[in-house]
Amino acid sequence: MQDLRAERLQIMLTPEELSLLDDFRFKHRMPTRAAAVRELLKLGLAGTHTKADGSRSSHYGLFDRGPDGHKPSGDDGSQESI
Repeated sequence: MQDLRAERLQIMLTPEELSLLDDFRFKHRMPTRAAAVRELLKLGLAGTHTKADGSRSSHYGLFDRGPDGHKPSGDDGSQESI
């Protein structure tokens, strides 16, 4: 059987998003993170419909980052200004 996965997709995740991905992977006994991402894509594409409204990619994270998008956290857990 020929593997049709010739396209590579690179994404950046926050530590919290990666933790949720790993939790999903282990809960469903998936062999790799890639398999978990493919399953989540399949579930998401089957269950949601969105419209193009000019949103930024940071608006589609797993956590609310507010109107200004993601900001790095300080050592004390507070939000720093960029």
